Amino acid sequence: MSNHTTVTEFILLGFRDHPELQCLLFMVFLVVYMITVLGNLGMILLIKTDPRLHTPMYFFLSNLSLVDFCYSSVVSPKMLVNLWVENPVISFNECASQFFFFGSFAGIEGFLLAVIAYDRYMAICKPLLYTVTMSPHLNVLLVLATYLAGFMNAAIHTGFTFQLSFCHSNVINHFFCDTPPLLKLSCSDTHVNEIVIFAFASFNELSCLVIIVISYLYVLIAILRIHSAEGRRKAFSTCASHLMVVTIFFGTILFMYLRPSSSYSMDQDKVVSVFYTVVIQMLNPLIYSLRNKEVKASLGKIFNAISFYFCT
Repeated sequence: MSNHTTVTEFILLGFRDHPELQCLLFMVFLVVYMITVLGNLGMILLIKTDPRLHTPMYFFLSNLSLVDFCYSSVVSPKMLVNLWVENPVISFNECASQFFFFGSFAGIEGFLLAVIAYDRYMAICKPLLYTVTMSPHLNVLLVLATYLAGFMNAAIHTGFTFQLSFCHSNVINHFFCDTPPLLKLSCSDTHVNEIVIFAFASFNELSCLVIIVISYLYVLIAILRIHSAEGRRKAFSTCASHLMVVTIFFGTILFMYLRPSSSYSMDQDKVVSVFYTVVIQMLNPLIYSLRNKEVKASLGKIFNAISFYFCT
C-alpha cells in the first residue's frame, strides 16, 4: 500500500461543519450506542438462557444481535471520540481496518436477513418439514456461510479501495471510512472501483432481496389460506418485525451504494449513514422484543423474578 499513497493518516471531518451541535450530538450518539450495546447483548443473553427460545429463528436472531453489536462498535466509538477531541485523525491502517470490518458486518447482516426470511418460509409454508429441514447442523452452516460471504466481500472492496493513490487531500468528509468519500479523495482512476462496487453491491443486495421477496410471497399465500383469524394474526405478527427491519436496512443501503458517483452529496449521505450505522442497530433488538410475544413473555418472567427478589 505504501507504494501507492503519500497519505499516512486521514482527518475525519464528521459533523464539524456544525460546531454548535458537537456536544448535543455526542450525548445523543452516546445514549444510542449504550442502548445498542445493552439491547443487543441483552437479546443474546435472553435467547441463551431461556430454553423456550432455543429454536432456529431465535438462533438466527441472536446472531443478528451479535452482528449489530459488532457493526455499531466498528463506527460509534471512533465517532464519539472524534466529536470530543480537537484533532479527529485516523491512521491509514486504522481506516483500512474500519472499512473492512464495517463492510463485513454490513454484508453479514444482509445475508442473515435473507436467512431469517427463508426460516420464516419453512416455518409457515412447510411446518411438518420444518424441524427436520432446519436442523442445528444446517443452521450453523447457514450462519457460517453468511460470515464467510460477508468477510470475502469486504476483503475484495478493501483491496480495491486501498490500493488507490490518495495524494490530493487527507480530509474525509464523513464520520467513518466509507467508500464514496474515499473515492472522492483518490487521485487515481476510480472507474474500475465504481464498477466493482456497483456489481458486488447489486449482486449481494438484490440477491438477498430476491430471497426475501420470494420467501414472503409464499408466506403471504400460506397465511391467506389459514381459516382462523387468530392464526392469520399470529403468522403476520411473526413476520412483521422482520419486514420492518428489512425495509429500513435495505432501503438505506440501496440508496447509498446503488447510485452513480456524480449524485453523491456528502452532507446528505452523512445523515443517511447515521441510520444504517447507528440507528438501525439500536432499533433491531427493540423491534424484535416489543413485537415478539415469546420475547416479551421471557422478559416479563425475568422482570417478575427481579421484582420478587427485591420485594422479599
